[in-house]
Amino acid sequence: MNPVKIKTRVSPLWTRITIFFAVMGPGLITANVDNDAGGITTYSQAGAHFGLKTLWIFIPMMLALIIVQEMVNRMGVVTGKGLSDLIRERFGVKWTFYLMLALLVTNFGNIIAEFSGVAAAGEILGIPRWVTVPLAGVAVWGLVIAGTYASIEKIFLVATLFYVSYIIAGFRVGPDWSNVGQALVTPHFSSDKTYVLMLIGLFGTTIAPWMQFYQQSSVAEKNIKLADYKYSRLDTILGGVAVCIIALFIVVTCAETLFVNGIRIESAAEAAQALTPFAGKFSALLFAFGLLNASLFAASILPLSTSYSICEGFGWESGLDKKFKEARQFYILYTALIALGVLVVLKPGLPLIEVMFLSQVLNGVMLPFILVPMLFLVNDKQLMGDYVNSLPYNIICWALAIGLVALSIVYVLTSFVFV
Repeated sequence: MNPVKIKTRVSPLWTRITIFFAVMGPGLITANVDNDAGGITTYSQAGAHFGLKTLWIFIPMMLALIIVQEMVNRMGVVTGKGLSDLIRERFGVKWTFYLMLALLVTNFGNIIAEFSGVAAAGEILGIPRWVTVPLAGVAVWGLVIAGTYASIEKIFLVATLFYVSYIIAGFRVGPDWSNVGQALVTPHFSSDKTYVLMLIGLFGTTIAPWMQFYQQSSVAEKNIKLADYKYSRLDTILGGVAVCIIALFIVVTCAETLFVNGIRIESAAEAAQALTPFAGKFSALLFAFGLLNASLFAASILPLSTSYSICEGFGWESGLDKKFKEARQFYILYTALIALGVLVVLKPGLPLIEVMFLSQVLNGVMLPFILVPMLFLVNDKQLMGDYVNSLPYNIICWALAIGLVALSIVYVLTSFVFV
């Protein structure tokens, strides 16, 4: 007697949810890594120095981030190639060489900043940097060397959950949420140069050049199908929203504790230490834990992003699913970036705050050189087919690119004058 076959009907909603979770990753990971040591320092200073007055920039900043990352995400799905690959094919080897050299210098500055964040967070918790920094270096190196793209992506997604520590800290300080809501939608203008620089810095630290390279490379390596693009796009949007919510809570926490008590800080580590008298030791520890998690997370991603970008730019094999013999340059570069980053941060007397600040300035320098080629590529009909920008979207994107280029130039020029 043949067994009776029972047909199970899968809900279309459940199917869509399943596809989304399969596709999810590049957008959420890339956006959340941007809340790194330098970013947290910038958001902490914004809250401590200006209270809630910078919150109005968060909605346009979030939209700008989503638009920029959506374009590279789309290019990754449509072409199956990384951004460095496309730049080399369209603009030639010479342009790519100088761009990759500049990106290497910029990203190495960011890598040093991340290990500086690990050192600072460890010292808050009573652990010397000569213990935390080498351990962090070995941990992030081993994570990538021993894993595959799928396994490492799962670990990175779990790491994004720990950013909730900033949300908890924000609720613990008990802000007046009506004031927060009003500050979000009420522009505050001032001729104060430090305030203007802070607004530019918030944009600069939220949209960093490495993000475009990493997300497109991740999408290409994940082989997301064109039919599933809408789910990948949702991943990008959620990532942009999540990172700005976390940043908002950092600003609110520091505004409601440090700003109202006239406490000025120069780093995220100082913010965590200064919170204790006003928000309690637990909130301060949450803040320090968030800094440690963010720094470790970014210290894993940034060397990876750099290795992806440079290897793609020069036509070398790259990818976490390839063995060492298949992608020798990729793994050697990744190892060297981590090792050198650790050694620099262990150098006695290294000014960690200046290192973090300089890394953000370098981001501002690089951003224009990434955005403009991106817009030429995403509007190439031969490359993108029907997935080029629409006219309204193009107007918004070019206006955004010109605005971000202008902000980056002003940021770089004013940084060295007023900071």
